[in-house]
Amino acid sequence: MPVILREQAKYQAGVITRVQALRSGLSRNAIISKVRHGRWQQVYRGIYATFTGPVARDAQLWAAVLYAGPGARLSHETAAELIRLMDHRSPIIHVTVPASRQVVPPRGVVIHRSTVLHAKWRFARGVPPHTFAEETILDLVHAATDLDDVIAYVTGAFGRNLTSEARLRREAVGRKKLRWRGGLDKIIPAGAGGTHSVLEYRYDQDVAEAHGLPRVRKQVPFTKPDGGRGYRDRAHEEFGLIIELDGKRFHPGEHRGADENRDNHATASGHSTLRFGWIDVTRRACESAKLEADALRERGWAGTLRPCSPACRAVQMGGGRSPGLAAGARAVGR
Repeated sequence: MPVILREQAKYQAGVITRVQALRSGLSRNAIISKVRHGRWQQVYRGIYATFTGPVARDAQLWAAVLYAGPGARLSHETAAELIRLMDHRSPIIHVTVPASRQVVPPRGVVIHRSTVLHAKWRFARGVPPHTFAEETILDLVHAATDLDDVIAYVTGAFGRNLTSEARLRREAVGRKKLRWRGGLDKIIPAGAGGTHSVLEYRYDQDVAEAHGLPRVRKQVPFTKPDGGRGYRDRAHEEFGLIIELDGKRFHPGEHRGADENRDNHATASGHSTLRFGWIDVTRRACESAKLEADALRERGWAGTLRPCSPACRAVQMGGGRSPGLAAGARAVGR
């Protein structure tokens, strides 16, 4: 290949366009010959992988964004993969192009059109063009059909330090059309304030706030026995009570050993731990609030639970100790 084309392929995961090949000096017949003899592979019409063998993920992404043409950027779930907002790969590659252009999507690619793509940005060499963190978050929010997904996108972004409250609010204000706008007024400050998952958001709203439990510190740093740094989800430091929020839906089973070490370390430092899962927070919020209130009263809290509704079970259960833990919850410590 001509030197200039080889350089382009190097920084595009081995993928080039027909236009790039022609501009470098290759003839149409040379391109046809390379494909026919198996030295190149046609990924999409006019898009070639300049190597044999499987087309890896980075080459697939470059092929899609190059196919989409000028101003195109990887977006939605695909951009979330690149910026580490999501840990899994979407089976579909999402690309957004300026609203003034129309692109027929090839198989496995979804084309979005947008009037809010920011001005041209020179990405680092080797990095495929993609939407920025705030654009990506709000693209996903706008496309979401479930409130829990909206909460997950926003709080997860704050948990991974991908955005700030000011930047995300500014991006939201600049959008004429944005689903869930009203909900974002509450979700964004919650994420900025230390709520980093759907489970934590549901706990804050449906267990703690709804029942008038005392305020807690969020994402409280602590030093592990090995000297590493960890964070406790919630801590009533005045009362020596820690709340950990873990569930199979959001907290894989392989982390169970780390959870137990964290609980044991808390107990050794004079604290007790209540651990609530997804069911405890979403289906048994009243029982969980009652359990937490009982633990706080044992440690000196003189407050009173507030009913979350006329049928609130936390208040109906009375002011004494709960008859048992909410299903899935586990108390650790004194």
